[in-house]
Amino acid sequence: MAVTIKEVAALAGVSPSTVSRTCKNNPSISEETKEKVRQAMQQLGYEPGPSAAASPAVSPGLVQKTIGIILPPSQKETYENSFYLEAIRGISQFCNPRQVISTVITGKDEEELFQVIQTMVQNGQVDGFILLYVKNQDPILEYLYNEGLLYVLIGKAYQYVNQTIYIDNDNLLAGQEATEYLLGLGHKKIAYLGSESSLMFSADRKAGYQLALTRHQIALRPEYCLELTSVPKGNSERIKELLESPERPTAMVVSDDIFAVALEQVCLRAGLSIPEDLSIISFNNSLLARITSPQLTSIDVNSYQLGIEAASQLMNHIENPNLLATKIIVPHRLVERESCRTVD
Repeated sequence: MAVTIKEVAALAGVSPSTVSRTCKNNPSISEETKEKVRQAMQQLGYEPGPSAAASPAVSPGLVQKTIGIILPPSQKETYENSFYLEAIRGISQFCNPRQVISTVITGKDEEELFQVIQTMVQNGQVDGFILLYVKNQDPILEYLYNEGLLYVLIGKAYQYVNQTIYIDNDNLLAGQEATEYLLGLGHKKIAYLGSESSLMFSADRKAGYQLALTRHQIALRPEYCLELTSVPKGNSERIKELLESPERPTAMVVSDDIFAVALEQVCLRAGLSIPEDLSIISFNNSLLARITSPQLTSIDVNSYQLGIEAASQLMNHIENPNLLATKIIVPHRLVERESCRTVD
């Protein structure tokens, strides 16, 4: 069986990304560390693959860093979500004055996205990656980890936790606080609408919603939890069925402003008024939350700051490759508007 980059890293006492950058003769790695890695490679008989080939020599004064910003694969909806745009703005805000190149990587599906990333790695075009999402069983993440490449997650790590740098909100707490807000307004019949649970932020927000109801001794109703693979259309049957049921909810926690605006459209077609018939609280505090009518009460997750912190940590680990993996939690805040009301 071929020796892996992780085995070399373990023997040398460094991270897999340090081994990868030693193979490329990266100037950010000290000569002492490079020698330790090379000895481990020789001892184990490790042969670097194409992605670990040495980069052409560059004058130290002219070395320019490049980071890849990975968006989730999507035909369309990813590019309409202001969370990603704000995070990219934060990354650029950090990188531009430091003359660090940031390039957005995307694709219509996982296969196309994987091919683009693999090509960039094999051509030595990137020093590290920022993933703007965390998904369960993600082949992109598996590839980055197994190749010993440097990456930062925006979102909580669920795999390789001790070896992964991540920047996140406390989404479980945010989901709990959103639900507690509705409970404080007197609501008991509270539903949840969100993305599929394979997206970790949505899974955590749903868990926070369930935790708040349990703490208030309110029974969890399976029919009150709607998880959709895409943004619901104005005639979404699943939402319409819930809103027309005899035990319809009086309030709903929604995992994203885009979903909340779509929910408003379903309510409009069903003849329901917001907040008179249904109170809505959502997440991201995007432009959509401010321009819809009524304006949405929303949890601001500070996506711009998430981008800045992700870029800062990535550059810090590029320049100091033996640092331990960092975990940073960015605070959130609730912004009250007109989409929620008190009930008797």
